[in-house]
Amino acid sequence: MPLPKLDEIDDLDRQALRVAWREVVPRSAPPRMSQVFMRRVLAFDIQAQIYGGLPKSFLRDLNKVAKGKTTSNKSPSLKPGSRLLREWNGVTYVVDVTEQGFVWNTKTYRSLSKIAHMITGTHWSGPRFFGLSKGAPK
Repeated sequence: MPLPKLDEIDDLDRQALRVAWREVVPRSAPPRMSQVFMRRVLAFDIQAQIYGGLPKSFLRDLNKVAKGKTTSNKSPSLKPGSRLLREWNGVTYVVDVTEQGFVWNTKTYRSLSKIAHMITGTHWSGPRFFGLSKGAPK
């Protein structure tokens, strides 16, 4: 049986879901799993095969949590098109995230820390200054 299409999963009965499950997941479905949950898992796994699964960093953190360990509080990844705002001494500063780096006052910088230093006159962690990491200014 070929892999079911996402829009066909809702029409499968329990037996067809089990057959599709063995093709997609490569092991038998748990015997008491509801059809609703089977459909959700199948849909996720089919999409993961088509578009790629979860990021490796997320899976690594998930395994740490499963083993009772804590994960690091990394700064969120900034995507081009994001905009950072920070008020400092009554002035609001705006930084745009681009493919090339960070744009502030029409100039592109490779580091948020450099921008934070230019704004404050002292050394700052750029992610912390702009509120992206633990212990960020309020």
